[in-house]
Amino acid sequence: MKLSTELITSNFLSMSARLGNDPLQVQGPGGNTSIKDEKIMWIKASGTELANAETESIFVAVDRIAANAQANGYGDGTCIDTVIDPEINLRPSIETTFHAALNHKVVVHTHSISTLTHVISNEGRDVAKNKLKDMPFIMVPYAKPGVPLTNEILARVNSDTKIILLQNHGLICCGETVEEVSNLIKEVETRLYLPPKNISHIPPNKIIDKAFSWTSESWMAQDKIVNSYITSGSFYPDHVVFLGSGLPVSDANGKTPVVLHEGEGVAIRSDTTNSQKAMLKCLSDIMCRLPKSWIPLTIGVNAEAELLNWDAEKYRQKLAAEK
Repeated sequence: MKLSTELITSNFLSMSARLGNDPLQVQGPGGNTSIKDEKIMWIKASGTELANAETESIFVAVDRIAANAQANGYGDGTCIDTVIDPEINLRPSIETTFHAALNHKVVVHTHSISTLTHVISNEGRDVAKNKLKDMPFIMVPYAKPGVPLTNEILARVNSDTKIILLQNHGLICCGETVEEVSNLIKEVETRLYLPPKNISHIPPNKIIDKAFSWTSESWMAQDKIVNSYITSGSFYPDHVVFLGSGLPVSDANGKTPVVLHEGEGVAIRSDTTNSQKAMLKCLSDIMCRLPKSWIPLTIGVNAEAELLNWDAEKYRQKLAAEK
């Protein structure tokens, strides 16, 4: 198959980089964008960052027909063997199957803070449905990223669908042009906007292990309600991948990246990766916007275990740790 880079326009790269550089849209190596025709799809490679879309080669070309077949159960779902250039050492995103299956030229998936704040609770989901009721959107229940999530999406989309809210995961916007998708994202963000609360933060006095330091996210440990939420489990996949289940209250194995000291603060290990720091900020950004009447729901221990023992996510963790 002849490989052409003509699909990857400067507008597409600019949009990808803009989203990747906005922590209210994408955190670290999270999120992915794609652009395609009938035969070829360029998609962000696993473990790379959208923020680098204009400065690094972060996209990989796949056989769109073969990737779409994997979305429908033919193959292992990783889409690794759909990569067109056999010499390339990048893996396509673990979300490649839904990008290939959605019948739109441009597909963007973000971990929008506004969206996440709505879709982690039943109350927020109901509010989001009302806010977007006159738009071409659907809401999809949580499923493991990859083929399971693709199956849930394909069971609900129709020819009019351009906006997909993923419970406990994020946002997908689709369209025929970069401009159309950018405008959809902007409209969804405007409608789902929730202002951050004024946070009362007292610098902790407690002396901690020298391998750690206190973070500006320490306010979460000082708020009893938020403290109870964030130690109960994880609310979206990337938290599990980079920080583990919830926020632990002790450094049990000597490798814990973040430790919550109830009533005191949140401590972060000195060798924590940028991706782990981004995930902690993501959690804080959500919690400082979560209305008091909305009760966040974790993805559950079984879903967490699936992510922690998944080779595809171990690969992404490895790449993130090298940055």
